[in-house]
Amino acid sequence: MAEVILSGLTKTYGATRALSDVSMTIPDGAFVVLLGPTGAGKTTTLRLIAGLDRPDAGDIAIGGHSVLRDTPAQRDVAMVFQQYSLYPHLTVRENLAFPLRSPMLALDEAAIAARVQEVAEKLRIPHKLDNKATALSGGEMQRVSIGRALVRNPRIYLMDEPLSSLDAKLRADLRIELKRIHAEFGATFLYVTHDQIEAMTMATHVGVLDQGRLVQFGTPREIYEAPVSTYVASRLGQPRINLLPADAFPGAPPKATQIGLRPEHIRTGEGQPATIHRVEHLGDQTRLHLTLGAHDLITLTEPHTTLKPGETLLIRPDAPLWFGADGNRI
Repeated sequence: MAEVILSGLTKTYGATRALSDVSMTIPDGAFVVLLGPTGAGKTTTLRLIAGLDRPDAGDIAIGGHSVLRDTPAQRDVAMVFQQYSLYPHLTVRENLAFPLRSPMLALDEAAIAARVQEVAEKLRIPHKLDNKATALSGGEMQRVSIGRALVRNPRIYLMDEPLSSLDAKLRADLRIELKRIHAEFGATFLYVTHDQIEAMTMATHVGVLDQGRLVQFGTPREIYEAPVSTYVASRLGQPRINLLPADAFPGAPPKATQIGLRPEHIRTGEGQPATIHRVEHLGDQTRLHLTLGAHDLITLTEPHTTLKPGETLLIRPDAPLWFGADGNRI
């Protein structure tokens, strides 16, 4: 495995600037998630590291050495795509073995068989090794796709939204599997997603991209508790952060134009009156959809609440975040 350092990466496609002066260090053994909406520059970052595209400016170092002049094969990275990219006419065993038969690796058949068996055990699909790829479920196919990257033991694993095409239960199951695999392999992962749940549950570090710029990099907890802007604050948290005018509650600092309140940071029983317009029971928690003056917001309450729409609560902010007119946190 290896540390990856991006220095001032810039990339344009025609008139579109996909990345603009992005600098970031991916620590050895980290699970880094790049978070942002479509068009933020997430996949472009992966393609530049993999060597599928070249940057217009900047440098990429893997293991302390620049790889700009290296071919994709020489960079020793593995990429997992959103689509499974399996050979349908081959068995699972043959799909997993395929990357190991590269002349650059020069492995004998015994070593290949041992490595395939090891990875299949870790992915919990050894009983599927002799099945054709077309006979697998969606979750099993994605495990094999991930396994094709794992068998090579590269310096860094690049993953481009590998779970986005799966249903909710499979996504949840494979999130746990990927986190386990990361821990067992001690691997360096760079993982692209627009799903904030994946970022919060899997990442050791999160990089938030906005229109090709890296706007914040830190642990999930740092990004959640101390976002640098309303844009970053809105990327993490479910339900999303409540953003209201700063004068919605007293106590705004000078130059603040907005107050940001996480749903769990709204206290009830004192403060200003708010009307309940919807009660959303989710089993382990209940969300209250409130109206405060002309503004809507969401807070959390205990699962078995007897509160009903139309009732009035007193609410006050607890641990608010304040933002200026430019959207940056004060």
